[in-house]
Amino acid sequence: MALNSVFRTLFTVFVLTLALSGKVMSQAILIPSPPQIAGSSYVLMDPKSGRILMEENSHERLPPASLTKMMTAYIVERELDEGRISMSDMVPISVNAWKTGGSRTFVREGTSVSVADLLKGVIIQSGNDASVALAEFIAGSEGAFVDIMNQQAEILGMKDTRFQNATGLPAEGHFSTAYDLAILARAIINHYPENYGLYAQKHFTYNNIRQPNRNSLLWRDDTVDGLKTGHTEAAGYCLVASAEREGTRFIAVVMGTSSTQARAQEVQKMLNYGFRYYTSERLFSTGEELVEARVWGGKADQLSIGLIDDVYVTIPRGSRSSLESTVDLDSVIKAPIKVGDELGRVKVSLNGEVLVDQPVLALTDVPEGGFFKRIWDAIKLFFFQLFQ
Repeated sequence: MALNSVFRTLFTVFVLTLALSGKVMSQAILIPSPPQIAGSSYVLMDPKSGRILMEENSHERLPPASLTKMMTAYIVERELDEGRISMSDMVPISVNAWKTGGSRTFVREGTSVSVADLLKGVIIQSGNDASVALAEFIAGSEGAFVDIMNQQAEILGMKDTRFQNATGLPAEGHFSTAYDLAILARAIINHYPENYGLYAQKHFTYNNIRQPNRNSLLWRDDTVDGLKTGHTEAAGYCLVASAEREGTRFIAVVMGTSSTQARAQEVQKMLNYGFRYYTSERLFSTGEELVEARVWGGKADQLSIGLIDDVYVTIPRGSRSSLESTVDLDSVIKAPIKVGDELGRVKVSLNGEVLVDQPVLALTDVPEGGFFKRIWDAIKLFFFQLFQ
């Protein structure tokens, strides 16, 4: 790389660090230990960065009860997004769906119900009958739908999850973890935000029966906007909840508490702790140029390098000025270059802890230059490397 290009790259990295850090200073950020949570397992996650702020037994396999329906709803949302079904599609209600026990939407055998109403029945009323009806509509049978659920769990990285039904009713070999359910909640929020508003609805009326959302935090905390409750004798009282305050969102999962009041209380403690001491910050935006690098043998001599996706970090409040960043590029970049080619890495750290370590990519194509351009660049590169 030519000397002026080396200087340009180093200068750009320096500017990047200043842009992140402002005036670099040493300051102590005092954060207390997380609160004690009365549950079998729990986890608090930032869905933007994926960072875990507090957890206990978060990978322990436990019965998820009706938290299972988050996956049922997620698959319905995926089918809607990909155009294979629509909200207005009418779903025939089978005897099997109608007679499913437990919490119900009270659909009737032999009738047809819209996907929109059944999805509300799953999310708001936790209807087992609505869950089975949608499973049969999408996959032909609940058993075939369960295969899709388990495939989707694997795709999302839910390594300690196995489903046996679409409802969460007790079944041998049906389990998940607090961590896996946080991953699923993160996918629901990030992948299909157009449907996420359903999780905040407090009531739904079907067949002249009005039922409340079982997530009592929707009434207690205006910043809470989802997601799902669950309860069986084996699972205890479970809750996955999410809230957003001042642009920061957290997901809290608790499993195995002793009552409906306890699950709400414990999740509220987790959310309050997260919002009190942490914030979610976007450091880099999609398509933002981080550095401009020298390209050898190309039609252009310079190349924009950056990130394809937004990059977020979860950091203690007041610590942004202590962030440090570096960009390390390949020593020699030769054409041809295609958009998305990996050309180095960006790292962001806070007090020695690496928060971001991911590839930086070409933001533009650089085709090969003509014959004489390639020869001339090869000569310059030879002498530069020789003297270096």
